[in-house]
Amino acid sequence: MEKITLKNFFYNTKVANTLWFGMALLGILLEAFNKKIQNNFEIFRGVFRHTLEQVNLYAAYPLQYDDVNHYGPIFSLVIMPFYYLPSKLGAILWVLFTAYILFKAIRLLPVQEKFQNAILVFASHELLLASEWQQTNQMVVGCIIFGFCFIHRGKEMWALFFILLATFIKLYGVVGFVFFIYSKNKGKFVIWAAIWSAVFFFAPMLISSAHFIVQTYQDWYNELVFKSNKNIRLDIQNDFQDISVMGMIRRIFKYQSFKNYWVTLPAVILFASQYLINYKYWQNMKFQMYQLALILIMTVIFTTSAESPTYIISFTGVCIWFIMQPTHKNTNILFVAALILTSFSYSDLLTPYVREHLVRPYSLKALPCFIIWCIIIFQSFKQQFIKTDESRFVV
Repeated sequence: MEKITLKNFFYNTKVANTLWFGMALLGILLEAFNKKIQNNFEIFRGVFRHTLEQVNLYAAYPLQYDDVNHYGPIFSLVIMPFYYLPSKLGAILWVLFTAYILFKAIRLLPVQEKFQNAILVFASHELLLASEWQQTNQMVVGCIIFGFCFIHRGKEMWALFFILLATFIKLYGVVGFVFFIYSKNKGKFVIWAAIWSAVFFFAPMLISSAHFIVQTYQDWYNELVFKSNKNIRLDIQNDFQDISVMGMIRRIFKYQSFKNYWVTLPAVILFASQYLINYKYWQNMKFQMYQLALILIMTVIFTTSAESPTYIISFTGVCIWFIMQPTHKNTNILFVAALILTSFSYSDLLTPYVREHLVRPYSLKALPCFIIWCIIIFQSFKQQFIKTDESRFVV
């Protein structure tokens, strides 16, 4: 058995596995037993109950929980096994389940095990924060990575299963359709996309009715539009939302009417243009891994729906980018800055004062991720991914 030393700590399998599931368990236990069960899990349970009862999934139910549901009707089937458990036990198992999904996805990445370990170790604190909120984001990012990995293995059926499952739960999964570019079986990609779209659209009807589910998709759309508009408010009660590049601009400059497209349109152009420039490398695994990191980061930093626990998606992308880089002092400094400002800033490690008076009011959690996103774009234009050490990968 390999001896754990300071030098190999971040690359050790036992450390990575223990820290990953330990952080997930710690996050939920702090919430489940130190105070009343977190509100989010009650919202999740409500999705299944209200689907059975055929009542609006997106209405407010103040006697049952605060806030409202934002997930698609397929989530009623995903959460169903946990609904019938006692509330605290269900919440604990739900968090461990979502942590396991992301864990298995990272273990499937085509890089050496020690680099998988590093991703798990570095992302474990962000997992702790997401686990405290009992979120679905761990599952969503896991599904996106599964989609990437199965495309790499030529298994379009499973790739589209996970991409569409994530999409029908929280829409973020739609970014997985970019992996169409990497598919060597594009016909199968399209066919399985159609099949799984139909399956996930109709599946909730098994526990409800066709009319209700069709109406629910319209209700879901209306709720997401309403939430997006609500997220850009600048009042202090709303600074848990819009932790994005646009949110930083709005909050730093007190400019609520700032239009998202001034950021998102250039971002889309930059993202698309580096694919055009690098069209010869679409099947190159080094290029694809850079793009996976880029996609995971941008999924969060360019949406007004971004909250702190959503950053398990972006920070996983940051970690993937980091393990692809050659050892360099400047890279290490940038990554440590991201670790501190993006991940540690929402814990008490940087003191509550920093979180409450600096990071949250100005959406600064998004800043390191945005800087690294820009660096990846630059690296892609310069084709620096070609220099990535071949020994980092597995065939």
